[in-house]
Amino acid sequence: MAAHDRLPAPARAWAARAVLPWSAASVARIWVRALAETGSEAGALARLDAAERATLDREAGARRR
Repeated sequence: MAAHDRLPAPARAWAARAVLPWSAASVARIWVRALAETGSEAGALARLDAAERATLDREAGARRR
């Protein structure tokens, strides 16, 4: 729980409403990289959304097999 508390507020809010149970380490890793690449919180949040969509798509594909 402490690791989640150390996330930036927008990343914490994203994790709270995420469909999947993301670890604080995963959220932080994506957040830091995306923030460095995009330079904006909106870009970092979009990257988190994309990561979750990709994970859900992979899981859905695995279930169809």
